[in-house]
Amino acid sequence: MPAIWDLPDFDSHEAVHVFDDRKTGLKAVIAVHSTHLGPAAGGTRFWHYGDSQAAIVDALRLSRGMSYKNAMAGLSAGGGKAVILANPARTKAQDMLYAFARAVDSLGGKYITAQDVGMSEADMVSLSKVTPHVAGLPGQGGDPGPYTARGVYLGVEAAAKHALGADNMSGVHVAIQGVGSVGGGLARYLAEQGARLTLADVDAQRAADLAAELGGTSVAADDIMHVAADIFSPCALGAILTVESVAALKVRAVAGGANNQLATGLEGRMLADRGILYAPDYVINAGGIINVMRHIENADDAEINRRINAIPARLSAIWSESDSTGLTPAEVADNMAQKLIGR
Repeated sequence: MPAIWDLPDFDSHEAVHVFDDRKTGLKAVIAVHSTHLGPAAGGTRFWHYGDSQAAIVDALRLSRGMSYKNAMAGLSAGGGKAVILANPARTKAQDMLYAFARAVDSLGGKYITAQDVGMSEADMVSLSKVTPHVAGLPGQGGDPGPYTARGVYLGVEAAAKHALGADNMSGVHVAIQGVGSVGGGLARYLAEQGARLTLADVDAQRAADLAAELGGTSVAADDIMHVAADIFSPCALGAILTVESVAALKVRAVAGGANNQLATGLEGRMLADRGILYAPDYVINAGGIINVMRHIENADDAEINRRINAIPARLSAIWSESDSTGLTPAEVADNMAQKLIGR
């Protein structure tokens, strides 16, 4: 395994903390990409990885994404991310959560954690018993999923207007990959506005049930990226836009809530060359992290929603600059974010 700073995704992280608590079995990584704009804010992911390097790479990619996401959302927060390495059974013992909370607390507020894949609101409450550096608690917005879903919906609506010239979502066909808290919430918003839906999830029954409820259709998880639709909305795990998958897309736009959708970064140019509009993931899916402002700035619902409502305008500005410069939307967004964090 190469040294951490030799990994392609290291990108001048300010700090990468690795924790190993033998008593509780905790193995975790907390990556702090930037604190230029404020404390590094980003959720904790509880996931089983094939090896430790995969966990570190995931933390690095997610942390950098949070720096860009928070900067582009206008938050007084830097970017960080944590991953807890789960065993194959994904056993999550209470003493292990407390050990992780002590790890967060040892950073003295430089990193603020919140929910992510595999972590629940109840887990956040457990962490808060040990450290105050936890956002998204009951009374502080709770589950960030609904906030992310609303922002993604507004972004999908903006993508339909830019790519299709659609003034509303009626009849617009959206293929959604993943129908959990974010993808499921997005599907409900779209159904209310008359969109046509094709849904898929690793839990095939969940996708089928939601499709039946909303008047859509469902397909196998492996087939969703081959569906002919207007918009593909990835709302599961990242790195799903590969050379092969982009070549197979039959859509006019990609706009969804998953993090780190571009597997290597080169896929952004492939999408542009194919005439497929791309909504940079860390811009469109910022709703959840915007909710962390309750913790950092004591923001209320009105302020949280005002910031989420700004997502479409931010995307439109990125697409307009992309159209005028020939840079891809991903390149435009990265350039904007890097300037905001002083790089």
